[in-house]
Amino acid sequence: MTKLLKILTIIFLSLLAVFGTLLLTFTIITKDAVLDANKLTGAGQKVIIYDDNGNEVISASLDDKNKSVALEDLQPHTVNAFIASEDRTFYSHNGLNYKRMVKAFFKNIAAGSFKEGASTISQQLIKNTHLSNDKTIKRKLKEIKLTKKLESKYSKNQILEMYLNTIYFGHSCYGLQSAAQFYFDKKAETLNLEESATLVGLLTSPNNFSPFKNPEKSLARRNTVLKSMKTCGFIDEETYNNAIKTPLNAKRQVTDNKCGDYLNAVFDELEEIDFNHYALTNGCIIKTYLKPDEQNFIENLDYPCDSSVIITDNATGGVSAYKSSINGAKRQIGSTAKPIFVYAPALEEKQINTFTRILDEKIDYGGYSPENFDKKYHGFVTVADSLKYSYNVPAVKTLNALTVDKTEKYLTAMNLKLDDDEKNLSLALGGMKYGLTLQELADRYSIFPNGGSYRPSRFIKEIVSNDGEILYKHESAKNNVYSQGTCSLMNEMLIDTAKSGTAKKLKNLTYDVAAKTGTCGNSEGNTDAYTVCYTAENCIAVWLGDKDNDRTQITGGNQCCEIAKSTLQMLYSEHTPQKLDTTSGTVSVNIDKEDYEDNDKIILCDTLCPKLNVLTVKVLEGNEPKEQSTKFSSPSIPIPTISVQNGTVNIELCHAKYYSYIIKRTKNSKTEEIYNGKWQNLISDSPEDGFYTYTVTPYFENADGKFCGQEIKLPSVNLSKDGQSPQIKIPDIAQKDWFNQ
Repeated sequence: MTKLLKILTIIFLSLLAVFGTLLLTFTIITKDAVLDANKLTGAGQKVIIYDDNGNEVISASLDDKNKSVALEDLQPHTVNAFIASEDRTFYSHNGLNYKRMVKAFFKNIAAGSFKEGASTISQQLIKNTHLSNDKTIKRKLKEIKLTKKLESKYSKNQILEMYLNTIYFGHSCYGLQSAAQFYFDKKAETLNLEESATLVGLLTSPNNFSPFKNPEKSLARRNTVLKSMKTCGFIDEETYNNAIKTPLNAKRQVTDNKCGDYLNAVFDELEEIDFNHYALTNGCIIKTYLKPDEQNFIENLDYPCDSSVIITDNATGGVSAYKSSINGAKRQIGSTAKPIFVYAPALEEKQINTFTRILDEKIDYGGYSPENFDKKYHGFVTVADSLKYSYNVPAVKTLNALTVDKTEKYLTAMNLKLDDDEKNLSLALGGMKYGLTLQELADRYSIFPNGGSYRPSRFIKEIVSNDGEILYKHESAKNNVYSQGTCSLMNEMLIDTAKSGTAKKLKNLTYDVAAKTGTCGNSEGNTDAYTVCYTAENCIAVWLGDKDNDRTQITGGNQCCEIAKSTLQMLYSEHTPQKLDTTSGTVSVNIDKEDYEDNDKIILCDTLCPKLNVLTVKVLEGNEPKEQSTKFSSPSIPIPTISVQNGTVNIELCHAKYYSYIIKRTKNSKTEEIYNGKWQNLISDSPEDGFYTYTVTPYFENADGKFCGQEIKLPSVNLSKDGQSPQIKIPDIAQKDWFNQ
């Protein structure tokens, strides 16, 4: 008994020591954790936004009393949506849900990380207003201590009200009132069931579940919240079934603030940055790439319809000006897809050259039969001309030869993911499920002036807290997509497009501008029109259309080009941008023009080739032709045809533009030259009767001398007095049976 008592005493003292050690550790770790009433409401702090020159654009207080809401004024279904989704036992626990904490503890051990948080609404309020997002034991212990203090000082309704007035809903909306106004243009007190569930659904990931960015995900998440409300008994089956059938009715409000579209894009970009958004509630400075003069210019242009314009800087990747009357929505991109989806990948794969000729003709790929915009076919056209005039058939043919799989490799490198139903030949003409935003489109074109590197553009340069801590800094991360050679060739073709192609309204600009236009529509009118252009310094993209897809008569090569031209003239009113690189990574080679034009053969010129037959072309380094012509140093021709008619020998020569010919006649070992001169289709000879053999020798002559080809011996002929047997027929001795005759 005494031994058992000793053992129990030792165990008790050990547990007491462990408990004491844990308590001491907890006290030491959490000694600086102090509950601050001001932080629970974000009192008096501001977010200040600066332009590229360091001047303040706007400051926004996070303590706007007009945007707070009293819990007692909210509809029951609004409060219940938060309770059902975020903390079902909120009114029964003392700030900590121990059952969930134990369950999360074991899940985290199994996962080897802090995946499960088991946070109550009280804990979330503390974490959001007092702590960082670090998933560490130290932070969790501080959270527990402050949560207990919170619960001891405030009532449940006070805690819930503070939570609803500080929680982050994305798009720079802190608090339920701000979110209700931003997403639904109404007060929080008037939110209906479906709207309340939509806002609650944002909390897990505001950027991922935004009804403006990802409406399908937002709808699914809203319905998950509604299901939780049904499970908790807050709504019945009928109400649930009716609610999940209700479409999203979120509608982003158009701001009339100075630089409003740009600032909206700044706050949108905040959602994509991986940092603690609640750090902003303590006040911060957001430095942007905004250039007020450029922004003011594009905001005050006269637009014929809904519009979007973006200006980016190639060197920094910063967006210097931006406007959009469609809130940055994705749209179909039409023929602006051709450079990035077809021709650049095909050049990089060395499947085409800029001068490769493609037959523009009626085609049908399993029922898909694209037409050109002018409803005509143009025969053989080069890749450069196909792009310049935006012909559809050659683009589809090129993609078919290249394969969508190879194109997808390059799109992945520039952070574009294709859905399975987008992987077809219509991709060549911009056939996408959702399309691209104008910013996404401009970023892919910026690859060409940036030497093949993809770098997404950004509005935000830097975010700095009030105490000077850099919370975020835009780094120039690049991903190589194309070689410099491919970019040089694309630059050259798109410069030509701006000079005399579909973007020829830009032709009078006195510096290098590369451009591509695009128009989506049908015989009833157009829905989307584009001009995307770039210099060595900037990329400018213009979209015009109708946000509801009503038809217009707007085209990319007309009104969009006019806006792009005005913007370029503004940008370079006081300086001229450098020339675009059209040579690096390429080699100029001389090919045989005649073989290229007549036979679609790409071979190097003979060293003796006349200048008139030399075609100088540009190819990627490493893609030079391997075969070299010898047609002048060693002339060669098809065997001429010889015939006899009415005592006259006729020799027909195949056309050879640069050759001369020596024709000789032999009879009884006596040889005479009967012709020596330039090509003629028919050479005739009327000798006396007898057996004759003729030879033809092609030659090329220039200042360096005469270069003869192989002498060609023609079949012998017999001229008789009676005109019979005009040609000797040699017996086929190979078929004669010499052994059984």
